[in-house]
Amino acid sequence: MLEQRSNLKRKKRVVTKIVSIFFLLSLAVIGYSIYQYKSGLSEASDGLYREDEKIFSEFQGSEPKFGEINILLIGSDSRGEEHARSDTLMIAHYSQTTKQMKIASIMRDTYVDIPEHGKQKINAAFAFGGPELVRKTIKENFDVDINYYAVVDFEGFVKIMDVVVPNGIEVDIPYEMSHGIGMTLQPGTQTLSGEEMLGYVRFRHDRLSDFGRVERQQEVIKKVLEQAISIQTFVNIPKIIGLADPYIGTNVDTPTLLSIGKGMMTEKSTSMESIRIPVQDSYEDKTVNVGQVLSIDFEKNKKALNEFLSTKDGNVGMDEE
Repeated sequence: MLEQRSNLKRKKRVVTKIVSIFFLLSLAVIGYSIYQYKSGLSEASDGLYREDEKIFSEFQGSEPKFGEINILLIGSDSRGEEHARSDTLMIAHYSQTTKQMKIASIMRDTYVDIPEHGKQKINAAFAFGGPELVRKTIKENFDVDINYYAVVDFEGFVKIMDVVVPNGIEVDIPYEMSHGIGMTLQPGTQTLSGEEMLGYVRFRHDRLSDFGRVERQQEVIKKVLEQAISIQTFVNIPKIIGLADPYIGTNVDTPTLLSIGKGMMTEKSTSMESIRIPVQDSYEDKTVNVGQVLSIDFEKNKKALNEFLSTKDGNVGMDEE
């Protein structure tokens, strides 16, 4: 009996020690995360979206279903003005089941019905009504539900890229790029910093025009993703979130962001499927009252986009040119 009591006491002491260590580790992780977040926030107090809850109207995105998350990514060409158009429009899709990321780029000259504004280029929706009107426009024209949004302007893009990939990314530039981007990028293999990446993804004065620009945007996202999936990045996520917060207007909550980051790093999910809307052979160039537009086959593009975003068949329309 005495031996049994002694064993029980020893077991209780061991359990108590384990619980205490776990509690202390939890406090340390929480304290470290708060410190890192505040450290990042203190380095980026001048961002356009430091009070983004006052900038945009209420976003009415649906709740994610079956672990499928659609995030509206908007690159704004704002330089301080209140009603800027979207320069870049993408849907980032993440599956909590497969741990895979997909990117769908919607070209900004796509001619669509914008609720209460009639036929317009899709990039006008952001100027008319912010992320919420973009969400409504995508739902009405393509029948895709959006759950969250994230908006970043030019300055924010540069700051975030320099933090997430401090050593830059390597690209092969086919020819000199200079017109309209405020810099000159020389042809050949180059390592681009955040500011140079911005010039690279904005350039569109070549034979491919906006189509080439969309290709470069997807290329940069893929290469940034490849470098960002690391333990070092995961450890620095609180600081990255704190630094990026003032530069990104978003309603993605931190637990969802951490869940996506953890899932991708755990599964080493660096591969990323992509699609461009409109898909090949589904549009024609037209000149209308709002300028030059892409008049698209809605049924073909709606079908391609929905099938691409589905986990059952994610390859339809993949990497369309």
